[in-house]
Amino acid sequence: MADRKIPIHIGIIPDGNRRWAVSKGLDNLKGYSKVDYNHLESLLLEAKKLGVKYVSLWFFSTENWKRPKIEVDFLFNHFLKNTDKLLEGCLKNKVKVRHLGRKDRLPKKVLDALDKLESETCGFKDFTVLLCVDYGGRDEILRAVNKVLSLGVSKIDEDSLRNLLDTKDIPDPDLIIRTSGEMRLSGFMPFQSVYSEFYFPSMHFPDFKPENLKEAVEEYSKRKRNMGGN
Repeated sequence: MADRKIPIHIGIIPDGNRRWAVSKGLDNLKGYSKVDYNHLESLLLEAKKLGVKYVSLWFFSTENWKRPKIEVDFLFNHFLKNTDKLLEGCLKNKVKVRHLGRKDRLPKKVLDALDKLESETCGFKDFTVLLCVDYGGRDEILRAVNKVLSLGVSKIDEDSLRNLLDTKDIPDPDLIIRTSGEMRLSGFMPFQSVYSEFYFPSMHFPDFKPENLKEAVEEYSKRKRNMGGN
């Protein structure tokens, strides 16, 4: 795909895990178990091979706290079970990890794991994984506005606000993929996605494989992006 346009930053909303489980006659939570480190590694390595520089994965939204406690606990425990493998893989493949989202509500073990991933991979430059954990676009903007108010600033421009977001110094997503056929962003990077291209495959995320990611990038490469111009 050397002659094709490659997105610098891909955002992934991994939807349909529970629906996948139900379609297989399994308990809802089994869908999350299917999405383990090996599944994510295959997608990330494919993105890196294609020339993508940033991949955002929305693991847990600010609204997900409304789900039953047993499900929330399962999600965080599943994350913790995979962090050692994730760190090992990132060190092996020279992948930088960065956390996007709130840090004041996460369980200490989850926050410690995220801190360790960030600190031990911070020296890598060529490929970055952005883990969106307790992340919501409206919440991100509100936190940025509150930072402005705390600084006593009476007026702010777009660039100044951008520098207060979780995605400071990160290019806006060129392509956002949401699996399971849902055609909405549900609060994923509303400020950053104004010129993003969208791709909505019908398959549930556990069935989303590297070849499907490549298909999404190929589809993106055929689109003309005017970015508000001619």
